Amino acid sequence: MEAIFEFVQLDKSENLESFTQKKLNKLENKYNWIVRANVFFKRDENQKPDGYICEIKLSVPGPEIFAQSNENSFEAAIAQTVSDLERQCSKRKAKMTSH
Repeated sequence: MEAIFEFVQLDKSENLESFTQKKLNKLENKYNWIVRANVFFKRDENQKPDGYICEIKLSVPGPEIFAQSNENSFEAAIAQTVSDLERQCSKRKAKMTSH
């Protein structure tokens, strides 16, 4: 799976990229029909105590799968977002195999 990382008004972070890539690889191992992941990192100072936002959009057969979370660190936001994607991929797989 190809992963595209975008840091919105943030400095690029290799640590965040590698952490996210590990999580996405686990997802790809389970669902091999995922084509690409677009990952966005944002920081919103106005949302206290949270404000670390991670958005991930997966290119898959059919409509894209999207998840977003706003947590107190980027690592927590990534974990929550990937967890949401896992749930959505599971639902999509159930629909794919039933037809």
